Amino acid sequence: MKRTIRRSPFRILVPVLLMILTGVGSASAFISGDRGTTFNLTAKHGHITTGDGGSIPMWGFALDSRPMQYPGPTLIVNEGATITVNLTNQLPEPVSIVFPGQDVTASGGIPGTLTREAPPGGSVTYTFVSSAPGTFTYYSGTHVDFQVEMGLLGALIIRPSGFNEANPATYTAYGDAGSAYDYEYLFLLTDMDPRFHELYEFNKLFEVDTTNFKPAYWFINGRTGPDTLAPANAPWLPAQPFDALARMHPGDRVLIRMIGAGRDLHPFHTHGNNYLVIAKDGKRLLNGTTELGWSDFTQTVVPGKTADGIFTWTGAGMGWDIYGHQQDIDNPPTGNFPNSEDVDHNGNGIFDSVAAEPNEDPADHGLPFPVTMPDQLDLTFGQFFSGSPYLGAMGALPPGEGGFNAFGGYFYMWHSHNEKELTNNDIFPGGMLTMMIVEHPGVFIPHYENEPAP
Repeated sequence: MKRTIRRSPFRILVPVLLMILTGVGSASAFISGDRGTTFNLTAKHGHITTGDGGSIPMWGFALDSRPMQYPGPTLIVNEGATITVNLTNQLPEPVSIVFPGQDVTASGGIPGTLTREAPPGGSVTYTFVSSAPGTFTYYSGTHVDFQVEMGLLGALIIRPSGFNEANPATYTAYGDAGSAYDYEYLFLLTDMDPRFHELYEFNKLFEVDTTNFKPAYWFINGRTGPDTLAPANAPWLPAQPFDALARMHPGDRVLIRMIGAGRDLHPFHTHGNNYLVIAKDGKRLLNGTTELGWSDFTQTVVPGKTADGIFTWTGAGMGWDIYGHQQDIDNPPTGNFPNSEDVDHNGNGIFDSVAAEPNEDPADHGLPFPVTMPDQLDLTFGQFFSGSPYLGAMGALPPGEGGFNAFGGYFYMWHSHNEKELTNNDIFPGGMLTMMIVEHPGVFIPHYENEPAP
């Protein structure tokens, strides 16, 4: 085991961010997964890497002949389909899968505590009808305290009837207008005590005591920060194919699918705005057509449970025109004021001839940036600052500053609100953190894999 390899977090962060600079334009703006009705999974051994440079031995599910991955393949199926999961076991102890929320029939294998199991070298088959849409999880139902820790878990997403991946107009989570969205992202949260993995690696399973659980790593979609920001299917993370970077335009509706797949509860916090909780455990929070959900900015994600939210951001309340329209205002005594093209968008006496951007807050249209920017010598710059307070604009920065914001977007950190969980084996920054980027409306963000740019 090579977990003792240590590197400065900043030495790690810089190359990863360089990769982001080139990869953010191709970052997945959709949930990567495997579609179909029959899935052939194999439980096998492998390794993952952590943001501090560690290498952790794992158990995980692999689809067909692919390597083990963490988390397991995201199974994306359609409502009403008959789903078959064939599990083959290459691990040294019996393994099984349970699918909370599904009425499963198991066949083959050997009897187990929760379901039928695949013995070492054997197999078992699970069948169920995906009767209702929603966000679900799956995980091992055998020796659960250890096998879930080792990585035998994944996500199950059931699309509603009428969903067409190539037609964003059909995008809903539950088939109703209240769950409609433009982009969706998965945040599957897990935790890990690497000591158990070390004992497995050194053939000392008899010393594993899972009652003495002390996690040192926290993951989103199987990655710790800053690897969460790297593109999906990054070649240097072959067993961790899922990214966790969210992107949107002002006014977009973003579906957030949160899954608690580890052992602890995690307070997942969104900066930038609140979101509306619309579903729990795959159940839409509705009374007839009345929303029963609530506005929130931190969701306590519970092990074995799921939650869905709809997030929006328009820039409302920022207090300045985020598009910089005030540079085009046409007030007396200069210009051709008044004229037919002059419009007072918000009744504040400021006229301009520039139309508001889609979903722009009219109250802020034409308002100047509220403060005078200090001299650059008096500022400290973040890597994600574009040099301009305006969305989609790039400003001058001192040499060596910024450079990791390819399109002049606004970056908001989404993360665990438990600060300990923002580390990798006590090294900050890391753990359960990622970013959400608000991009200018002119920046192309794909809705689905291989969507052609306009």
